[in-house]
Amino acid sequence: MLIAFYKPYDVLSQFTQEHPSHRTLAEFGFPSRVYSIGRLDRDSEGLLLLSDEARWTDRLLNPRRGHSRTYHAQVEGEVTDEALRRLARGGVDLKDFLTLPCCATRLETEPLHPPRDPPVRFRKTVPTSWIELTLTEGKNRQVRRMSAAVGFPTLRLIRVRIGGLALADLKIESGQWRELSAAEVKQTLHER
Repeated sequence: MLIAFYKPYDVLSQFTQEHPSHRTLAEFGFPSRVYSIGRLDRDSEGLLLLSDEARWTDRLLNPRRGHSRTYHAQVEGEVTDEALRRLARGGVDLKDFLTLPCCATRLETEPLHPPRDPPVRFRKTVPTSWIELTLTEGKNRQVRRMSAAVGFPTLRLIRVRIGGLALADLKIESGQWRELSAAEVKQTLHER
């Protein structure tokens, strides 16, 4: 069984509650014995997969397989072409590792994501822009650390695709989940 979940902001990608004020996956009514495949940080949103089969973890997360994950990041400032080139060519120094090459593009129009609760801070004198990053590695807070390293801190982060499976195609809202069909599982395993 493979489940797609639209993880809301301020929810931990785990079932155990370590602090009484933290929301976890336990409150969303998943079938028993499922666990998350990878994670999204508490302050990130978007597509999270869960399963009761261990094989999915290796198939989707092992770096040697190079399985892609795509994110939309709202960043502080008007992102520059040079920053996008630095992100894309890889080798961004994050102190504990150098990033691999990735696909980094500017989104010319704001993507149609639902408003976040609470909203992203707004500063009249500081513009924001949106970028799309497609990575084949997934280190701790990697997208946020990469964008900050090139001078554009992330304000909002949403995973929008895993392999060929797009969050927008699933027709689920934030906080909802559903089991994937056989065709959708195939999409997940294949790149777009």
